[in-house]
Amino acid sequence: MTRIMIFGTFDMIHPGHEDLFRQARSLATDPYLIVSIARDASVTRIKGANPRHSEAERLAMLQGYPLVDEAVIGDSTGYIDHIAKIAPDIIALGYDQEGEYVSDLERDLRAAGLSVRIKRLKPFQPETYKTSKLLG
Repeated sequence: MTRIMIFGTFDMIHPGHEDLFRQARSLATDPYLIVSIARDASVTRIKGANPRHSEAERLAMLQGYPLVDEAVIGDSTGYIDHIAKIAPDIIALGYDQEGEYVSDLERDLRAAGLSVRIKRLKPFQPETYKTSKLLG
């Protein structure tokens, strides 16, 4: 079993997210997909707006979702402890993920002694399937 971890807000699930889940799963022949859902406070800090749904609601939406094997809520601060606890083999990043949790990810993983492959996934019709555009 190959543990693959992805991160996001997931305020709604749309075809772009489904493609993200499928791409992440395709990185291994025996995938186990773990979705880490951003804390409400992290979403507000990073995006400058509150999520439409609480972290508990977003977690419930993803638990039992057919393409997701496990859904968890991320750390309130930082991310390395959260990643170490999950112990993924691969971290799959969305095409548009950037900022504080991505820019130093590789360096921070190495400094923590974690051997995790990082893969950047491809966009899927981003002009149509992007949560901010769909929620308008």
